[in-house]
This record gives sequence, C-alpha cells and structure tokens, in this order.
Amino acid sequence: MTMQHFDFETVVREAGVSTEKLQFLAKNVREEFPTDDMMYELHLMRVCSAIRDKYLNLEQGLNPPKAA
Repeated sequence: MTMQHFDFETVVREAGVSTEKLQFLAKNVREEFPTDDMMYELHLMRVCSAIRDKYLNLEQGLNPPKAA
C-alpha cells in the first residue's frame, strides 16, 4: 500500500495493526472516500492513531457503526 500524502507507517506499527487488518481497514475507509486520496489517507491514519492511543480498539476500527 503506497501512501502519497501522509507517512503513517510508524503509527500503524505503534498501533499494532497487522498487514491483513490494515488492508481491511483501508478497504472500509476507501469505500467512504472512493475518489479522494488525501481524505482516504487522512482518515486511515486517524483510525490507526485512535487505535494506537487507545481511543478505539481494533475491533471497533474494523467494524465502524453504520450511519442511520
């Protein structure tokens, strides 16, 4: 996975997100931002940062609540 706008590999590593889980997170975030690469990368980095900082656990990141 190549990121063009943000270098978040350290955040992913610190969060303990495996490559497999990162791919699943990335797929979910890409569905929200199918054409906006910068927003996609920003939101993916924010999810990983929230997991790293214990605001969110990995399960919550993998299964975000659906909008009503």
